[in-house]
Amino acid sequence: MSDTVLASQPATCASYAEVTAVRAADPGAIERAWATRATRETIRGNGRLMIVAADHPARGALAVGSHATAMNSRSELLDRLRTALENPGVDGVLATSEILDDLVLMGALHDKVVISSMNRGGLAGASFELDDRMTGATAASTAKARMNGAKMLTRIDFDDPGTLGTLTACANAIDELAAEGLMAMVEPFLSSRVDGKVTNNLSADAVIKSIHIAQGLGSTSAYTWMKLPVVDEMERVMDATTLPTLLLGGDPQTAPDETYASWARALEIPAVRGLIVGRTLLYPPDGDVAAAVGTAVDMVR
Repeated sequence: MSDTVLASQPATCASYAEVTAVRAADPGAIERAWATRATRETIRGNGRLMIVAADHPARGALAVGSHATAMNSRSELLDRLRTALENPGVDGVLATSEILDDLVLMGALHDKVVISSMNRGGLAGASFELDDRMTGATAASTAKARMNGAKMLTRIDFDDPGTLGTLTACANAIDELAAEGLMAMVEPFLSSRVDGKVTNNLSADAVIKSIHIAQGLGSTSAYTWMKLPVVDEMERVMDATTLPTLLLGGDPQTAPDETYASWARALEIPAVRGLIVGRTLLYPPDGDVAAAVGTAVDMVR
């Protein structure tokens, strides 16, 4: 993808070099770009959402499958995101602040749903990984930029005291987002350390337990959504909640056809409102981002 921005999208910068120049000479341009961006309501049309996600790098998670440094290049990631966002069936993006600021400067967030990422403190592989504090966006910054909401990772390990800090931070964030009338997207997992590495339990019963814990966080659930993995027995899993839910794609571990088939089956469940997928679509095995995104869009629509 070239650095040329679609004419229909107002942009401050036409290239990544310009993004850096503006950041150095006129950082206030970022706030102005957010203030003049055309926003949109979260739900539109058939009520389903197709969101692309790109908040892994801020947690030090740069791998895609067996490629440990796949997400090293920021310009390449931005290229892939912009390609995805050019598909009119893609409703929007979830990312950390610096990625969203780059995209808004380049006019890529015009009339898109935008979800910020709040807690990136649980760095991949760190001894404190499960003490996942709020180190990214805040409810106030999300509201000021007129975004639609914010997402928080909520990993729960009964053997790790850091979990309590994470739960407390997430509960506070849910209340702060609700006070602004913004979506709080909660991504729960039951997690444990296996040979020193944090591993998520993706059995149906584990996902169900994580849902029950996470959906009880905060003083109101009025603005809370779930972000859940696609696992076996999804009908039984989704019976654990009445909250609107988006399905996450995760790090691709299976053949694309098998992955897409599992998404299609899960999307038939009424409580499932769409997909929020990152590496599977942005880094497909054949490199064709537009085709991978198009396949996902067709399933959601």
